[in-house]
Amino acid sequence: MTSIGIIGSEGRMGVALAAAIAEAGQQRLGIDKGGDVAALAADAGVLVDFSSPAALEATLDACIAAGTPIVIGTTGLEERHHWLIDEAAKDVAVLQTGNTSLGVTLLAHLVREAAARLGADWDIEVLEMHHRMKVDAPSGTALLLGQAAAEGRGISLDICSERGRDGLTGARGHGKIGFASLRGGTVAGDHDVIFAGSEEMITLSHRAENRMIFARGAVRAALWLIHQKPGRYTMPEVLGL
Repeated sequence: MTSIGIIGSEGRMGVALAAAIAEAGQQRLGIDKGGDVAALAADAGVLVDFSSPAALEATLDACIAAGTPIVIGTTGLEERHHWLIDEAAKDVAVLQTGNTSLGVTLLAHLVREAAARLGADWDIEVLEMHHRMKVDAPSGTALLLGQAAAEGRGISLDICSERGRDGLTGARGHGKIGFASLRGGTVAGDHDVIFAGSEEMITLSHRAENRMIFARGAVRAALWLIHQKPGRYTMPEVLGL
């Protein structure tokens, strides 16, 4: 039995993770805001963090000190956070992802393949919808899918992405990857990647019906990660893609 520590155990994802850990027959540990992350890292075999970017540095420091691997599903990360993750990965195994769903992981693989084969004449749009309480946009999953499309084309997403269209924006840029974000209700997460060609269109989609899909994927990733050497890992590696 592996002890899995949850950062943010009382949040919505924390509750789902607790259920997924029990479902997998593993031991659950956890803290919430103000809890002792160093003690949790020392006691747990692996940590899972879906809390907030502001707490990430202290959590990574605790993981390094304890030699504890960590799965990071927190979204809204900035360049500095990724630098911190890269530094931590020199000492412990770290898996960071915008989405822990196994279905989304496979979808990103399909998006990458489609983008590579269809070419730049096909316009790519990433559409996502989440519940009214989500605070960041585009979602981490939308960015993950956009990154997969950019990798398929061998281009940089930072250079080719288009967001927040409003007013007289002019014609769509050739080879751009567009993003659109919708918010409302209690939607757990809907994502469509649209490939629009001349007189035809392909849509690759994923619908999240319950947060448990993310929790189960995170637990599977955590159980895989404890057997890895220090380094930075991704969800496709969990599935052997």
